Amino acid sequence: SMAINKQRLEKIKARQEVMYKIEGDVRAKLVKESSSKDFITKLIVQGLLMLLENQVTVRCRESDVTMVKGCLQAAQDEYAKLIKAETGATKACTLDIDKVFLPPAPVAGKDGASCLGGVILACQGGKITIDNTIDVRLRLVMEQAKPAIRSLLFPAAS
Repeated sequence: SMAINKQRLEKIKARQEVMYKIEGDVRAKLVKESSSKDFITKLIVQGLLMLLENQVTVRCRESDVTMVKGCLQAAQDEYAKLIKAETGATKACTLDIDKVFLPPAPVAGKDGASCLGGVILACQGGKITIDNTIDVRLRLVMEQAKPAIRSLLFPAAS
């Protein structure tokens, strides 16, 4: 009985390590995405559609400020276009960059706060926030997709 239990625990541990490895592999790919203007613009628009506010502050990594600033107008235009198409209403949103920044990109061998990229949108003086950082989205997807990933990797598991 103890041997079976020990074997089961080892199997669970091995599966968990495979899941961590997948998350690590995906992180590496997402680092490239974090510098895509199109990707960042979509993250901003998605957050704006959740907030539906007129004045929104965008928080990003200090290293991304110039690129994110370059996305703001496109995001505002896309947001207005989507609202018009979906509701017929004309709704504009003013975006500005936060003075506070997200932590820098992760560095191998260095501990501490880090961020793969993405944005956090805030309104009402920071009372309402939408966290659209790559880290949070990855955690969410890994959590939601865990059963599907497991069934693909370990088909006979029950």
